[in-house]
Amino acid sequence: VSSLCCSKMAVSPVLVCLLALMGSASGHLPLNPPQGCSADLDPSYRALCDLESVWGVVLEAVACSGGLGSLVLAVLLLVKLRSLSDPSRRSGVGPLLLLLGTLLGIFAISLAFLVGKNQALCVVRRAFWGPLFALCFSSLLVQGVRLRRLVAGKTSPSGSSLAALGLALALVQGIISAEWVLLTVVREGHPACVYPPLDFALVCSYTLGLLLIAMGLALGVVLCGEKHRWKCNAVWLFLSSLASALLWVAWLGFYLYGSQVLRGGGKEVKGLDEPALAVALVIQGWILLLLHAIPEAHLCLRNPPQSGTQDFFDTSPTSPPANFGEDLPAHHSHRPFGESQSFMEEHSATLQTGTYHSSQRGARPSVAFRGHVYQPTEMALVMNGGTMPTAPIKYTGRRLW
Repeated sequence: VSSLCCSKMAVSPVLVCLLALMGSASGHLPLNPPQGCSADLDPSYRALCDLESVWGVVLEAVACSGGLGSLVLAVLLLVKLRSLSDPSRRSGVGPLLLLLGTLLGIFAISLAFLVGKNQALCVVRRAFWGPLFALCFSSLLVQGVRLRRLVAGKTSPSGSSLAALGLALALVQGIISAEWVLLTVVREGHPACVYPPLDFALVCSYTLGLLLIAMGLALGVVLCGEKHRWKCNAVWLFLSSLASALLWVAWLGFYLYGSQVLRGGGKEVKGLDEPALAVALVIQGWILLLLHAIPEAHLCLRNPPQSGTQDFFDTSPTSPPANFGEDLPAHHSHRPFGESQSFMEEHSATLQTGTYHSSQRGARPSVAFRGHVYQPTEMALVMNGGTMPTAPIKYTGRRLW
């Protein structure tokens, strides 16, 4: 019995040490449940509810609000899709819906970088990081292609064709990420959670190339576009691409060199790599949502600008005009020459007395005058005494010329 008790006393420190090591491996979380977490919650998930280190809760709230905003905007676009009759604006809805669906995935996978590591979770992180960003940046690229064709006066492809092109471009990154995981985890047998940061960055080089191409297309439309109608779309596309490129430069600099410098100074920063990836995901999602998705949706759904002034040279009828000569008496057509000559003399006398110019102060001219509306011909000049008669602004007889 005494030996059994001694063995138990010897094993108990070992168990305590193992539990302490597991807690440190899962993000240095304490064994006691922190404020906001229940006691039966796995220590790997305490970053999502720990109110003592509130950064995890704040990042989770920001990610959830971004996902909700993307979902609401996607539903709004689907509801308003029937009201879009302009094909040039309607073609931008397809890539925009693809981007919003990808943003939902980005905000969702950012929570996977806040919890503890295991084999399945690390495979998900490595497999979906690159393809999700490739979908985002391919959506920006096809938007740049669309704007480039529109400013050149050409017809844009349909929204479904642009979305299919974005999916095809992102499929390349999916193949690269899948091969990387299969070669390192399945073939070589390395743990999925252990990989060099440089390999992770090199796998995403194709994604960064898509982003640079999208930024170049947007800049070309802004600087060399001929039509000012699509310049606003190109400006927002360029700003979102530029902000994303600056974020990737900052993230890669910290991920590749900043961590090594801090490790060289004697600090343990291995646990900062995963939160840094989560922060990069959330910031990137909000950049694309605020600088591209929301402005592009507004530009697609807004009504076309209407001029506030009336164009008096526009002869398009706003209401069904009366047939020419339908209000004239039946005996007015096909008059003899003598009767027509007497009518023109009577009409000339009417013009000389100023009856026409007093239409706003007195009675409107007679039906016979409406049959002979103002025409800048030699006969009109002769009948008016050599001066050109002018029509009032609201005179509707111009439609009968």
